Amino acid sequence: MTEQTRRTLLKTGIVTAGALAAGALGGPTAAALVRRDRPVLTHGVQAGDVTADSAIIWTRADRPSRMIVEVARDERFAHARRLTGPLLTPGTGGTGKLRVPALPAGAELHYRVTAESLDGRAVSEPLTGRFRTVPAGRSDVRILWSGDVAGQGWGINPDLGGMTAYAAMAAREPDLFLHSGDTVYADGPLKETVTLADGRVWRNIVTPEKSKVAETLDEYRGQFAYNLLDENVRAFAASVASYVQWDDHEVLNNWYPGEILDLPQYTEKRVDVLAQRAFQAFHEWHPIDAKRAVDGRVFRSFRYGPHVEVFVLDMRTYKDANTSDVTRPGSILGERQARWLVDGLARSTATWKLVQADLPIGLVVPDGKDIEGVANGLAGAPGGRESELAWVLREIAHRRVRNVVWLTADVHYTAAHHYSPDRAAIGDFDPFWEFVSGPLHAGAFGPNKLDPTFGPEAVFVHAPPAPNTSPMDGFQHFGELNVDGAGGELTVCLRDGKGVSLWSATLRPQRSRGGR
Repeated sequence: MTEQTRRTLLKTGIVTAGALAAGALGGPTAAALVRRDRPVLTHGVQAGDVTADSAIIWTRADRPSRMIVEVARDERFAHARRLTGPLLTPGTGGTGKLRVPALPAGAELHYRVTAESLDGRAVSEPLTGRFRTVPAGRSDVRILWSGDVAGQGWGINPDLGGMTAYAAMAAREPDLFLHSGDTVYADGPLKETVTLADGRVWRNIVTPEKSKVAETLDEYRGQFAYNLLDENVRAFAASVASYVQWDDHEVLNNWYPGEILDLPQYTEKRVDVLAQRAFQAFHEWHPIDAKRAVDGRVFRSFRYGPHVEVFVLDMRTYKDANTSDVTRPGSILGERQARWLVDGLARSTATWKLVQADLPIGLVVPDGKDIEGVANGLAGAPGGRESELAWVLREIAHRRVRNVVWLTADVHYTAAHHYSPDRAAIGDFDPFWEFVSGPLHAGAFGPNKLDPTFGPEAVFVHAPPAPNTSPMDGFQHFGELNVDGAGGELTVCLRDGKGVSLWSATLRPQRSRGGR
């Protein structure tokens, strides 16, 4: 497909993003997809926010139409249930989602999605997917997590087969995927070619929306549409349910509420305006149920069988301004979310409480001279945003909450961190693990400096030799959790972008205070 053909297709309407994906990365030809007599589902299907008896199903059509979902226990769709979903209209960028209720627990289910024209006279070609509902019994469970997609100038490279880490994750046949944020890089325009220091050339598929920073609602929608042009991403999304959170790049780098930009590439300087547009697009393009979120936004929790409960955080919406001043307490969760987290962890009867965090606790993440993340880089008692995390850690220790594991991405390398009061500036919390994994498909960086306040130890680190190492060079990562249904042991494996195990450890449930 020539550049002129690609740009012509992109201008013809909503369908063209799907046509671009097919023409550039294999599959049906663009001509076969651009049908004028019936709707076309352009960006695949996804399942998410799954529970023991329900799941959200997502899709997108090229024109106003009605979403239809069929669900069955087998891929032949014998005895399928048929549900009528929402209208797919320009008001949501053509996207739509439906929560399918009354499903059997612990079952692999197949679903088929079509779009029906508003007059009922034409139906799209169907797209199929599958997911597993939350187990009711003590089944083994496999959960993957990672983040950071299409960042630092590294987009979909058809010469390399696209975003291949998604294919490696699919090969692991997970029950669930936790997307730890930076689902897109709305502030990271792509160029058609990038010449590496050694002379190799990286080639990107580029769309108009990915040619500039996102500011309008449609430009933010185009960020999410871009990733789904990749056949690996679409295939993975159709094969496993996800719990998705956001980080900063869904809006722009290192943002915080109330920020006013001085960046020349932005005509809209009010970050709150940009964040609202990004938030709408984020919810339109992911299988997220806003009704599950405590405030209708991002933070929410899911019980995943007797051994696992997942607490999805939002460490963006409620943070205070980035500053180097640590003389006053800071905010990264906000009071309401911090109390929600502590109360939820204390109430949980799951063996393992997984905190899906979009920022690491102990790694120093600077924003120029200021602090972007939690850690302030200083030894001694907690200061700034560390004060809020210190309260969370102190409270869950006081309430004798056991087996809390923190999972994150964000820093673009993979690591295993163990935190202990024996090494910390404060002693009133229990030891815990934090596991870092990423990027899925972006520039690799690190390692970052560890702040000593909470006594972290870097037990394992896999980071590139130079900043912004391209995905060509093997420093893409995802993490894997395997929970033994019988005994409840949790085996953590940090993998590279090809699925090769780099490090693993088995954690046994703690039933008494302390321990490692």
